[in-house]
Amino acid sequence: MFELNLNMYHATAIAALVLLLGRWIIKKVPALNNYCIPAPVVGGLVYALVHLALYAAGVLTISFDGTLQTFFMTVFFTSVGFMASFKLLKKGGIQVVIFLVVAIVLVVLQDVLGTGLAAVFGLDPRLGLCMGSIPLVGGHGTSGSFGPMMEGLGVSSAATVAIAAATYGLVSGSLMGGPVARARIKKHNLHSDGGTINQSDSEVVTTQAVENDRFLNAALYFALAIGLGAVVSQFLQDIGLTMPSYIGAMLVAALIRNIVDAAHVEAPMIEIDALGNLSLSLFLAMALMALKLWQLADLAIPMIVMLLAQTVLMAIFTYFVVFNVMGRDYEAAVFSSATCGFGMGATPNAMANMQAVANKYGPAPRAFFVVPLVGSLFIDFFNSMIITAFLSFLG
Repeated sequence: MFELNLNMYHATAIAALVLLLGRWIIKKVPALNNYCIPAPVVGGLVYALVHLALYAAGVLTISFDGTLQTFFMTVFFTSVGFMASFKLLKKGGIQVVIFLVVAIVLVVLQDVLGTGLAAVFGLDPRLGLCMGSIPLVGGHGTSGSFGPMMEGLGVSSAATVAIAAATYGLVSGSLMGGPVARARIKKHNLHSDGGTINQSDSEVVTTQAVENDRFLNAALYFALAIGLGAVVSQFLQDIGLTMPSYIGAMLVAALIRNIVDAAHVEAPMIEIDALGNLSLSLFLAMALMALKLWQLADLAIPMIVMLLAQTVLMAIFTYFVVFNVMGRDYEAAVFSSATCGFGMGATPNAMANMQAVANKYGPAPRAFFVVPLVGSLFIDFFNSMIITAFLSFLG
């Protein structure tokens, strides 16, 4: 069998082609867009399937230098750190805090269930995290970062399992959100109170044009956060904490954001988001290019059981916990639908779930304000901290 080794430049060029392929396929297959499946995931899975076919035929295996994959990952999670504004959290009021706490509890439950079931199947408990909050709340981005790191810690097939679980989560989260909300709405005869929400207050909408000076400022913010973050990461490693390489940069970025907020300086968030999204797309494409699907054969039954168990957990959690904690009203039912979206997939899935419910039953302005704040700005930060704590505990 011929083995093809690509350097980091070749790998980045192919990642760009994979991303373009994914965008083209999504335009041609509306269902993919309806389920909010990201373009790099679509293109990356096509690449992974072709690679699997070539491997199975004994023709070719492909490997590549992942240096720039690590760089893109760090840039993306640095952008997540810049989102962690306590000023914005305070502005959102008690509903944001309550929903964030609910989401954090969900993260912990997913990881407890994942590690517990992994132990039952005789697997490394850390592999259970790859079928817990890493792929489900975290999505493909978190899967692509923690997976290779865990493989470096000796957890076999961690990256492949996490990416596969994240793909399952995207689809299942979209499918179950509507039925969960509908069940509560019908049972309690709930109705929308009407009203609208000014989305400009949420800081999640990013339709403004990128400006040159602000883009330069954003790039400088990234350089500062990544440089100082490398020092922080090294310190954490020296004191014996198991942390992904980007944690230092993410923490420094959060510190910079809150210093900027305290100084009443407007952070270039549109540009930061643009750089973060670009890095995430290329990073995801490269992460899926690294998938070795043939490694999943021995884990098929445990994966099916564990992912079905996570789906049951999500249904129970959203139907009973989220609905009751968020107020037992129509908005609470919409919150339940949204939690299925970002708790199993990603924030766009949550927004799509809420939009589908709102289109049928009426607007839910409180949910449309709170969910993007928690799903886009805060939960990734806390999820990474919790995953890191579990890894340190499991050793």
